[in-house]
Amino acid sequence: MKRYNKHLELLYVSVLLMFTIINVSNAQETVSAKDPDGNIYKTIKIGNQTWMSENLKTTKFNDGTAIPLVIDNAAWLGLNAPAYCWYDNDSTYKNTYGALYNGYAVNTGKLCPAGWHVSSDAEWSGLITYLGGENVAGGKLKEKGTTHWSSTNPGATNESGFTALPGGSRYSNGFFFTIKNLGYWWTSIEGKTLNGWYRSIYNRNSVVSRNYYDLTNGFSVRCLKD
Repeated sequence: MKRYNKHLELLYVSVLLMFTIINVSNAQETVSAKDPDGNIYKTIKIGNQTWMSENLKTTKFNDGTAIPLVIDNAAWLGLNAPAYCWYDNDSTYKNTYGALYNGYAVNTGKLCPAGWHVSSDAEWSGLITYLGGENVAGGKLKEKGTTHWSSTNPGATNESGFTALPGGSRYSNGFFFTIKNLGYWWTSIEGKTLNGWYRSIYNRNSVVSRNYYDLTNGFSVRCLKD
């Protein structure tokens, strides 16, 4: 009888330890991210990187200063300073698709919350390599279905948990394009430059593209944990 009780005790300890390990693991994968506006972001660990699994939507830099909201097309075209906007100047896009930031806002180094940073071109490359390369990674990054993507969206599995969404863009002329069809994400921009690298994912395939564009454009941003 004592041996039987001892066996039950060991079994109980083993089960308790197992649940403790699971809870610790989950805690490591649910890191809190909060911006100065009070927005709290879902996060996901992919390989050895911890990403926000939502597009950034802050209206303030991480030092609390306001990012200028620029609505007028002509004003956007003439900018050489930080700015943000909502797609089509409609704030109802905020919660789903986040904000569009020009490259000058990215270039401040203060766009992401403290403890986070705008993901670099090299960090995007690491993510894409981990997910099998640029020809298939887009499908693993994209949210499944057509709730927020247009009606095609082939190959989308979101098996990474990244939940890429097509926030569209605001071109340097101030006009808005490609909401629900294309997602564009700035990478971090270093030094004084007029251009920066970005990554894009299209609704019609599973490719992640890489291009170089001038900083007057407005794209989405994903933050990565320091």
